[in-house]
Amino acid sequence: MRAQFRRTAMCGVVLVTALGTGCATTRPEDDPVQVKLNDLDTRVARIERIISNQSLVDLAQHLDQVQGDVRQLRGRIEELEYNNESAKKQQRDLYNDLDKRINALSRGGGAGGAGAGAGGGFDGSAGAAGGAGAASGSAAASGSTGSASGSATSSGGSTAPGGLADASNSGANSEEQTVYAQSFDALKAGSYSVAITGFKSFLSSYPSSPLAENAQYWLGEAYYVTRDFDSATGAFRNVLQKYPNSRKVPDALLKLGFTQLEQKKVGEGRATLQQVVQKYPGTDAAKLASERLQRAPAPAK
Repeated sequence: MRAQFRRTAMCGVVLVTALGTGCATTRPEDDPVQVKLNDLDTRVARIERIISNQSLVDLAQHLDQVQGDVRQLRGRIEELEYNNESAKKQQRDLYNDLDKRINALSRGGGAGGAGAGAGGGFDGSAGAAGGAGAASGSAAASGSTGSASGSATSSGGSTAPGGLADASNSGANSEEQTVYAQSFDALKAGSYSVAITGFKSFLSSYPSSPLAENAQYWLGEAYYVTRDFDSATGAFRNVLQKYPNSRKVPDALLKLGFTQLEQKKVGEGRATLQQVVQKYPGTDAAKLASERLQRAPAPAK
């Protein structure tokens, strides 16, 4: 009985040993499940690297685009700064031009404008606006306002009215002279919005006044110096249409040409200035128109 039990035990030990040896011979890396897990890990790692590399590429491209946009913005800012400075200088020239002409008119009456005009100003407008009004001595004599004396005409061809002396000699009544003088004083003081309102009110209240043609012209000048070129165009055209025999017509036609050039209407502006040269030869207006035509850009083809 004891011998039989011993044999049974030995068989059990041998069996257990054999099973243990068989399990030990199967390596973990050869396990199918483990192989699949390792393969998945490898694939996931590869995908992560691809995604990471693509993100870097996208980021670099985006950065390049942003840098390009910044360069364009800087260039645009520099261009705007230059244009702004040019506009400021142009505005100062306009104010200085109008101030010279008004002071000349105040000092010397109608003939005083010639000195300011000959001295320069923006786009040569001083001479035209301040004193290129007369096409001839007869035109100076036919004006209802301003100085019509021979000395005024001979002092450079200027007969542009506008000063207080012109108002007192115009034949207008005292009320008209007072209202006109207030508007003109505002223009001299640089209160352009007040001057614009005053001249408009004068034209509305006294459309038949001998000073109306002057008020209409200086209204256009006030618009021009404040760069309201659309309103300036209308004001100068009104001088030409409502007062065709006025000695302000050459001035108004000249400044209409300047205004059209400012509006980038090169073809119209050049044509208007050529009319000044052809219709009023020998005048300051014609001279300034010729000078401006030489500087004006060629019309687009």
